[in-house]
Amino acid sequence: MNSELEKWMHKHQITEVECLIPDITGNARGKIIPAAKFYKDEGMRMPETMFMQTVTGDWAIGDDGHDALEVDMIAIPDPSTARLLPWAPQPTAQVIHDCTLSNGTPSALAPRNVLKRILREYELLGLKPIIAPEAEFYITKINTDPDYPLEPPIGRSGRKEIGRQAYSIDAVNQFDPLFEDVYDYCEAQELDIDTLIHEAGAGQMEFNFVHGDPLSLADQVFVFKRTMREAALRHNMYATFMAKPLQNEPGSAMHVHQSIVDAQTGLNIFSNPDGSVSERFLQFIAGQQKYLPAVMAILAPNVNSYRRIARFNAAPINTAWGYDNRTVGLRVPHSDPSNRRVENRLSGADVNPYLMFAASFACGLLGMRQELKPTAPMETSAYNLPFGVPRDLRDALIALENCEPVVELLGERFVEVYCKVKRMEYNAFFQVISSWEREYLLLNV
Repeated sequence: MNSELEKWMHKHQITEVECLIPDITGNARGKIIPAAKFYKDEGMRMPETMFMQTVTGDWAIGDDGHDALEVDMIAIPDPSTARLLPWAPQPTAQVIHDCTLSNGTPSALAPRNVLKRILREYELLGLKPIIAPEAEFYITKINTDPDYPLEPPIGRSGRKEIGRQAYSIDAVNQFDPLFEDVYDYCEAQELDIDTLIHEAGAGQMEFNFVHGDPLSLADQVFVFKRTMREAALRHNMYATFMAKPLQNEPGSAMHVHQSIVDAQTGLNIFSNPDGSVSERFLQFIAGQQKYLPAVMAILAPNVNSYRRIARFNAAPINTAWGYDNRTVGLRVPHSDPSNRRVENRLSGADVNPYLMFAASFACGLLGMRQELKPTAPMETSAYNLPFGVPRDLRDALIALENCEPVVELLGERFVEVYCKVKRMEYNAFFQVISSWEREYLLLNV
C-alpha cells in the first residue's frame, strides 16, 4: 500500500474502506473491505463485465468469448482520491480505484481510463486541459411509485414551491438544513464546490465547482452525486440528476467550462500575448461544433436525456457558438484573456463525468489537429436555427459508432461496449407502454 495513504488511514483511525469504481453510468461499484484487510494490499479483483451492466441491471455481454469469460481486473487504489465518508457511523474511507488487466494493461472499458487516455493526448502536445463543471439537480418529495409524477419537496415554511424561483435566495433558504449538511459533507471530503444557486425549475438547484484538473473534477462530481443523494435522503427527500425529471419544468444540465493551458508556462492557449483570441481557440470551438453531435450518446446518455433538448426550453439544440449567449451549445463567457474559456452547454446532469469530459475534450482536440474553422459567432437566438444534434438515443448511438476519429480517440473496444449497453437500455425502454399511450390511444384508434 502507498505509505502516504496508510498514514492518512491510521491518522483517521479508519476501520472500513469503500473501494469505489465508477461504472458506465457514473455510479459506484466495488467492495466494502475491513481496513485491516485493505492494509494487506492483496489487490481487489472485479470482473471486467462490471462495465457491461445496464442501468436496469441487465448485462450487455457480447459473443466474442472475451466478454463471456468475465476476465478479472485488478483494482488499484488511487491515494489522491482517499476521502472520509462523513455520514458513516464508524471512521470509514472511500477510495476510487483504477482498473488494470492481469498483464498490467489499463482496462479500456473503465471510464476513468477513458478520460486518462484523452488527457495523455494533450500531455503529448505539452498541454493541460482545465475544467469547471456546474451540476444541476432537483430535490423532490419521496416518491416510491414510478407511475406517479415527482413533486417539489416541502420547505421550512411547510409549503412546496408552486412556481419557478430562479436565483431566489429565499427559495434556497427553505432547505437550509439540507444544504448545511451538504456543505459540511463536502468540506469533510475536500470537494471544491463554489456557489449554490436556485435554478429555474421548482426545487431545481445548482452547485458550481472551482476550476481545476479534469480527472480530479470528475472524481469530485462522482463523489458529489453520491453525497447529494445521501444528504437528501437524510432529510426525507430525493436528489435526482435525471436530465428531465418533471414534465413542465426545465431539464437539468451539466454545463462545463473548458480551457487549456501550456503545461510549462501555465498560460491560457486560447489567448494570444496581446489578449486577442488565438487560432487554437477557434479550432477548439470548430472541433466541438463538428464532433459533439457524434458524442451526444455520451453527453445525453439515457433515453430521458433527450426530453431536455427542446427548443426554447433553456437547453441548446445545436452546436452554434457565441459570446455571452446562453441560447447556443457553445458559449464563450465574458472574461479577461487569461480566463478565456468555452462553456459546453449540451450535456445533461445525468452524464458520467469521466466520459463527458473525455468526449468533449476529444472533440476540441480533433478541431486543433485538423485546424478546423468555426462558423461565425451567433449574435441572435440559436433557438431559431434547426436542430443540430441527434433527437434520441438510437440516432446518437449510430452517430457515435460511425465517427471514426472519435472512436479512435476514445478507444474502439470502449465505444463498442458502451453502444451495446446503451442500445440494450434503449430497447428495454421501448418495450414499456406509457400512460400517454393508454390515455390517448386506448379508445381513440
